[in-house]
Amino acid sequence: MRVRSILRVAVAVVVALASSSVLFAFAADKRPITEKDLWQFNWIGDPQTSPDGSRVAFAKVVVDGKHTGYETSLWTVSTKGGDQPERLTSGTHDSQPRWSPDGTKLAFVRSVEKDGKPLPPQIHVLSMSGGESVQISDLVKGASDPHWSPDGRRIAFFSETSPEDIAKKNRKDREDRQTVNAATSPTTNEATTDEDADRETDVRYVTRAEYRFNGTGYLDPAHPAHIWVVTLPTASDEKVVPRQLTSGRFSEEEFFWSGDGREIVFATTRVAEPYYELPHTDIYSVSADGGEPRLINAVRIGVGGMSPSPDGRRIAFRSNVNEPVLSYAQPDLYVLDLSPGAQPRNLSAGFDNDVGGGIGGDNAAPRAAGESRPIWSPDGNSIIDIVTITGRASLMRFPVNGGTPTEITRGDQSVQRISSSAAGNTIALLVSTPTNIGDLFAVSGNGGVERPLTSVNEKLFSQLDLTAPEEIWYTSFDGRKIQAWVQKPPNFDASKKYPLILNIHGGP
Repeated sequence: MRVRSILRVAVAVVVALASSSVLFAFAADKRPITEKDLWQFNWIGDPQTSPDGSRVAFAKVVVDGKHTGYETSLWTVSTKGGDQPERLTSGTHDSQPRWSPDGTKLAFVRSVEKDGKPLPPQIHVLSMSGGESVQISDLVKGASDPHWSPDGRRIAFFSETSPEDIAKKNRKDREDRQTVNAATSPTTNEATTDEDADRETDVRYVTRAEYRFNGTGYLDPAHPAHIWVVTLPTASDEKVVPRQLTSGRFSEEEFFWSGDGREIVFATTRVAEPYYELPHTDIYSVSADGGEPRLINAVRIGVGGMSPSPDGRRIAFRSNVNEPVLSYAQPDLYVLDLSPGAQPRNLSAGFDNDVGGGIGGDNAAPRAAGESRPIWSPDGNSIIDIVTITGRASLMRFPVNGGTPTEITRGDQSVQRISSSAAGNTIALLVSTPTNIGDLFAVSGNGGVERPLTSVNEKLFSQLDLTAPEEIWYTSFDGRKIQAWVQKPPNFDASKKYPLILNIHGGP
């Protein structure tokens, strides 16, 4: 599990400082960090700014009481600063909070446990005025990634549920009812069931080169992720049935609603084993009422983090150049008109840093981390995204019509996730530093001072004696300047010698 991998890292750090009690004396009111402190860590994931910019909803992640996994719940906090976060949900596996367009409701994903095992997650909707949440999906393979329609009446989402799954569940439900009837009726014949047809097997037939991923486990090509849509109930006791919009043997990868709510635009790669080819993406649209998808454009590069412009005519996304083929990938920021034959424009071609990247490490939320997409300015003339520069991750603004990008945030920190209000006047930031796992801040869409909104680890970290790493540069054998960071122990004494651990990252 991720907890164990983090513990191994922490143990290495503790070993590196092994003789702390002998080598140096710590301040009386502080103590060194230990591996057991990891069980008290709080992580923040998937921040979502409300449409009016007044609040941020987020997932809070903690280690469970048995220290064997994680619990996630949903919280909210004011963007003014100075207020304590408020818990929104009582579940322990709640994630993916998404505001309705008018800010009165919150859609999210919840997984509940049965007999000690988590059931497939389902979409729930919570009124911000109070009350219990309402479950609006009940699919065999679960549901994820809810997207509100512009009018707030429908929610589109992903599910890997197939028609065969639904037929199997319906058959089992009928057999269960027959069994109950047989038990209560002395004249009823024995229930006829076909147990062999529904029996699960642990045998796997691997037919593809990529068949499993870390964290995800085994891939299931027989269950591609498709787009579904459900209309919200008008009463809490009204049962609604989601409807499948897309189908076929290939998964859809990302999607968003058109501005008028009539269509859903999605990206897909309709190739069985795309890793044998140069990345490319097909962009389609499908009517929100159903029908055959329509191809908008075939893009000869990968498309990730699609974000529609305010007028809905363009998308911003991140990608890497395909040709010439390089031994490394450096993500750039692109803009593409949503019209047949349009070619993507690289807005960061002369910007020699990663766009949409981040600083890797175990400080990110191990569950419910969410993802960020590029943020358009309200007038559509610029795009804000995260960039990584020399061990830091900051926000930068890229002019759509060309020009030099400008910094919005600065400092020795890593901006991990971003989310904007509908008007773009407030941006929520999840910020991590070498001495803090991650907290929420708010900043104006035009930049300025970052307002702190949370301090979820203050109780623990106020007890710890932590030191920030020091940045150094040195000249390599070929004359290139190489950056490195030195992490000194608390109460470092330059007149003494200490053991050294090297953590070397690969190239280029």
